[in-house]
Amino acid sequence: MTATAPRLALTIQSHVAWGHVGNSAAVLPLQLLGIEAIPIHTVQFSNHTGYGEFKGQVFPASHIRDVLEGLQARGVLALCDAVLSGYLGDPGTGEAILEAVASIRQGRPQVRYLCDPVMGDTGRGLFVRPGIPEFLRQRALPNTDILTPNQFEFELLIGHAVDSLEAAVDGARSLLRRPPDRLGPELIVITSLRTADLPPDSIHTMAVTADQAWTVRTPHIELSPMPNGMGDVFSSVLLGRLLNGSPVPDALAHAVSCLYGLISELPEGGRDLPLVSAQHQIAHPTTVFHAISI
Repeated sequence: MTATAPRLALTIQSHVAWGHVGNSAAVLPLQLLGIEAIPIHTVQFSNHTGYGEFKGQVFPASHIRDVLEGLQARGVLALCDAVLSGYLGDPGTGEAILEAVASIRQGRPQVRYLCDPVMGDTGRGLFVRPGIPEFLRQRALPNTDILTPNQFEFELLIGHAVDSLEAAVDGARSLLRRPPDRLGPELIVITSLRTADLPPDSIHTMAVTADQAWTVRTPHIELSPMPNGMGDVFSSVLLGRLLNGSPVPDALAHAVSCLYGLISELPEGGRDLPLVSAQHQIAHPTTVFHAISI
């Protein structure tokens, strides 16, 4: 019997030698879900900024293009089933990613591009370089298949605050692709959603398509400090489950359950999710939450 070739996901993100953010957070979950992860690093730092001082460098867009050209020469890009991107050091890197997506789509129109539009978070505010929000809104958004903003980033993209689940659904659908141009995402997943109509001791993660919407509710866990890389892990697990053929509500529920499980095993004061010691939470979360249609 011939073994089935694994799905391939090109993941273009930051990389740290110590800690779990960017590719250092996304690659292992993809692999544990049976996805062949192909990482391209946009930066290489000693550690993430949550630790304070760090060393390393941001790679120029030309470096990203060089690596992509090498992969294309090997025929690897023609095999990719998905592209995953997260934190962008500058808009030039984003343009290189969009070029790669467009190139892959020429031969594989079914490829999925998941963009985690990293810009900031509630409490921390905006923490990316000037030009990144504009790039994500004007250039990345129209070319994305799946978008995974947190509530802060989502409100930046739609241009106003959301105060209810209904408002969040309406806001998401204002960004979804519409015929005839077919530009924009077909699925938006909003993380860390807390609105006035929701219990204050809970946090919601919502997935919205053109005609359906689901939410997963979990207890809100106060963390200090807040570990880095949670969005990177969430997006990689969501993408992995979707590539494995899971329906959207099942992929959503699994990604939420995985992240909750990892957080539940976080050492006190930890700045990084325990991806290695608690790796069982990635494929088989201990606590399983379910997606509810809304």
